[in-house]
Amino acid sequence: QVNLVESGGGSVKTGDSLRLSCVGSGRMFTNYGMAWFRQMSGKAREFIGAVGWSADKLDLAESVKGRFAVSRDDVKNAIYLQMNNLKPEDTAVYYCAVDPCHGTTWYGCLTRGKKGDWSSWGQGIQVTVYS
Repeated sequence: QVNLVESGGGSVKTGDSLRLSCVGSGRMFTNYGMAWFRQMSGKAREFIGAVGWSADKLDLAESVKGRFAVSRDDVKNAIYLQMNNLKPEDTAVYYCAVDPCHGTTWYGCLTRGKKGDWSSWGQGIQVTVYS
């Protein structure tokens, strides 16, 4: 059974940076897709970014390009979200997710992931940005 635990959230002021971590157990995620999502209060969950099993498989939402970056460490079985120049509208619960992407291309798996249809999710961590 896959278990994902996020850390690194908190309350920061506008313009600050945070780095979220998500460490997994139960499987090695070497060949998995790994992603970050967020859910703002009263809104649907939103895709932020994802990284596949090779360096060319990287996708980032337009809304965070230039400020956020997603990376992974397969030795630590982890995915990271570096968030810079944070704004109050980044306030949300942030979730990591993984999926083995079996039987599909990275694009197909990513498309499914953007719809929220990946197999394993963390419990979420709060990020609050105040002005």
